[in-house]
Amino acid sequence: MLRSMYSGISGMRGFQTKLDVIGNNISNVNTVGFKKGRVMFQDILSQTVAGETAPTSTTQGGINSKQIGLGVGTAAIDTVHTGGSAMTTNVPTDLRIDGNGFFGVTQNGQDPLYLTRAGNFYVDGDNYIVNPDGMYLMSTDSEPIQLDANATKFSISQDGTVMQVIGGVPTPSDYKVAVVKVANPAGLNKAGGNLYEYTPNADVNNTIDVAYLSNALPADPVTGTGSIIAGQLEMSNVDLTEEFSEMIVSQRGFQANSRIITTSDEILQEIVNLKR
Repeated sequence: MLRSMYSGISGMRGFQTKLDVIGNNISNVNTVGFKKGRVMFQDILSQTVAGETAPTSTTQGGINSKQIGLGVGTAAIDTVHTGGSAMTTNVPTDLRIDGNGFFGVTQNGQDPLYLTRAGNFYVDGDNYIVNPDGMYLMSTDSEPIQLDANATKFSISQDGTVMQVIGGVPTPSDYKVAVVKVANPAGLNKAGGNLYEYTPNADVNNTIDVAYLSNALPADPVTGTGSIIAGQLEMSNVDLTEEFSEMIVSQRGFQANSRIITTSDEILQEIVNLKR
């Protein structure tokens, strides 16, 4: 009886967590480069009331153990790194990775290095390519990408090469946009501002710092980093139809678990009334 009450409490907590994640997904439906989250549940260790008995060859068959579940727990809160839809802007500093890589950005050209899928960059007053928070877009040479002061036009090719027009002559620069490939993107931690922080579970073979960018790959579909598409942005991968469906399921699950607590309370009240 009390077990059912605590099982109901665990269910309400679980569905509350799921609703929190769904609410965050829906609020970021138009956030550039946002990756949705999902909650996975698992049952809590069950209480064994009676153990199992093995069958004997001639006298008795086997008997299964008797177990009572004690509720539900949160197994994982995953970040789903599926691709978002492309939005064409025709802005040359808007970049989209058509693959599994990440852009590398830093605050001052030094560590710490953050990863992002949000490609809404612009050129600042010192000709550096930066994100809306002023963080520098890094190159495969572990340096911030700076355009030539005499460049009249520029573009970024699919392999990340920065092309500039200087004196009317198209000239490839020495910069290539670094694209960082991570073995386990779900192991990255969200740091706010569309940024991700490296964790040891993201890639045990590499430490993601600025020096690591010298080993970073240029955009290349063969290596899995993908191509860089200039003039486009990757939008959120949140599907509102899916999120609202999951919200309804979570709401009903929360209500059902609250009913378990109410019913358990009514039974306890009946037991108390037996003495009257």
